[in-house]
Amino acid sequence: MNIEALRYAQTVSRTKSFSAAARAYGVTQPALSNGVARLEEELGVKLFDRSPRGVKPTEHGARILPLIDHVLGSLDTLAAEAQRLASPVTETIRMGVSPLIGAELVARAFRAARTLERPRDLVLREADLEPLSADLQAGRLDIVLVPAVPGMPTLQHRVIAREPVVVIDPDASGDDSSVELKAVADAAYILGPSTCGLTTFTTELFHSHDLALRTYPGEAASFRAVDEWAAMGLGAALLPRSKITHEHTSCRPVLQAGVPVEIAYEAVWDCDTPLGADLEELVTALTVTGEAPLVGRDTASRGAGD
Repeated sequence: MNIEALRYAQTVSRTKSFSAAARAYGVTQPALSNGVARLEEELGVKLFDRSPRGVKPTEHGARILPLIDHVLGSLDTLAAEAQRLASPVTETIRMGVSPLIGAELVARAFRAARTLERPRDLVLREADLEPLSADLQAGRLDIVLVPAVPGMPTLQHRVIAREPVVVIDPDASGDDSSVELKAVADAAYILGPSTCGLTTFTTELFHSHDLALRTYPGEAASFRAVDEWAAMGLGAALLPRSKITHEHTSCRPVLQAGVPVEIAYEAVWDCDTPLGADLEELVTALTVTGEAPLVGRDTASRGAGD
């Protein structure tokens, strides 16, 4: 299977345009279109539908494209790990990222690492909270970027970014206006495994405001599946705004007492390592202006919106 064709399809999925994908990838549009067509022929399924409104995944594409992301992520990790093993360990920072961490924040981390006083490369690993926490505490990772939910209390934490949360509610068709959390508390919410952080965030958000959380009886495998299932009308969902990839009849910013509900992302690391000073410099470069100050080892428990 041609790896370039997989990357073409991934870029089309992210840009929602063949022409934009070709520009982003630095190839001609016919070359990219032909590569995707050959991939579709080899897979035996059509990945994209084109219309005057743009490009969107087919039903089969919505199932295949996350697998392509996973395959390419594994290949990139393989290449990065091989490069790390062939280079001095001191030249790299091993960073774990939650699937909820967006590409823009990861790109900022790469730029920041290369502009440190002692420039370094990043070796990435994407995983859920539990394996990232285990690898960080075992020394197999140097730093992780994760949703700011309780956990890893003996390590350094700093909030580096926040983004608004939206509610997808099939019963509010055509309404994209802001809505108070209490007004949508009666919906049945689709949840995924607690290890990704989104379910923990959703649960704590409801409980911190004394609201009962009703749930859809099934369990999604990831936040991507939560988005897909909500689009199918199986239930409601709370998602960070940047993680909405499907078309929904209603996608509403959530408020709590008139204030937008946000999910926070944080860096977590151990300062008592040879990389401690470099990691703190990296986190400082990553932190969005106005975010919370550095929290030490005696971190107080953070609320669902922190």
